[in-house]
Amino acid sequence: MTRLKGMTWSHPRGYDPMVACSALWAEKTGVQIDWDKRSLQDFESFPVEELARAYDLIVIDHPHVGQITQEGCLAPLDLPGREAELAALAAGSVGASYPSYNWQGRQWAFPIDAATQVLAWRPDLIATAPATWAEVLELARAGRVLLPLRPPHSLMCFYTLAGNLGTPCRTEGELIGAEDGARVWEALRELADLVPEACATQDPITVFEQMAAEGSRYAVAPLIYGYVNYAIAGFRPHLIRFADIAVAGETGPVGSALGGTGIAVSAFSKAREAATDFAFWVAGAEVQRGSFAAAGGQPGHAAAWEDDGVNTATAGFYRDTRSTLEGAWVRPRHNGYMAFQEAASQRITAGLLAREAAGPVVTDLNTLFRQSFG
Repeated sequence: MTRLKGMTWSHPRGYDPMVACSALWAEKTGVQIDWDKRSLQDFESFPVEELARAYDLIVIDHPHVGQITQEGCLAPLDLPGREAELAALAAGSVGASYPSYNWQGRQWAFPIDAATQVLAWRPDLIATAPATWAEVLELARAGRVLLPLRPPHSLMCFYTLAGNLGTPCRTEGELIGAEDGARVWEALRELADLVPEACATQDPITVFEQMAAEGSRYAVAPLIYGYVNYAIAGFRPHLIRFADIAVAGETGPVGSALGGTGIAVSAFSKAREAATDFAFWVAGAEVQRGSFAAAGGQPGHAAAWEDDGVNTATAGFYRDTRSTLEGAWVRPRHNGYMAFQEAASQRITAGLLAREAAGPVVTDLNTLFRQSFG
């Protein structure tokens, strides 16, 4: 019997569907897959090469693909003879989820989880989700808003605001112009000054746990990666609903920093063909809208996002945030980007806590970005 090892991230959304789907795959093929998990923070920063040497299957984030290409630690999945399957997966992409794992002409992973920064709100505390940035600020002044600003999420908020204000950050050269960067910084700092200082230590999961708790008065998180689990009745004391981001600019809910995860196969696997077969299967439409979603996953395939049953079970999570996903912005993916993301996030969080002016922060971000290209 073939036995594979997989690594994913430590949250019900990241772990439970992989275990559930792997059990079905074992029944179907006889191939067993044992899954390990790492904390969210560790997942975002742990070297992919080390994971590739220890596991057959790895759940990754798309900004890793430049590093992956350089290190040769993952196997490309665009294989001869599987063109029809690849075309079906590409056609099922939610926004840029599928192409975000394509780098230098090769496909390094398939999306199994689609996410971007959206707006979270408590329907028992406010009647409707705020649709404009002005409405968000009004709620923040009333002490009803949380914002995850622990690195790397402070940078993700900067990215999303930049895109929504019509001046998206660049993926090469200068990250953002001085004038545009100042406008984004001022918008972010205005909101950061209105939320609890503890937000600087909070990631999305921490924010959701606080929002969903008994007695919480926090009604909105305006820039936060969607977590479908919190939109399922009974998951926590209070249900959280999700909506498109509140519009800060004039172009609708566009520019959100794309997240999500993809399933990749190790180049060092001794059972690469078996691992690849599982990757194609688990990323496909039938599994994504079926067993993957039913196990608490947040599917990466449009078939699930459009499914009536999947939406009914999640308070409309997918339909209510689809426009933001379709207009999401893909982060830089060059080799060296991950180090920039860490350093830039730390710089932004520190700058917000110190209530710094825009100039020095934007200058430092541009310097760090140029340095990330070597």
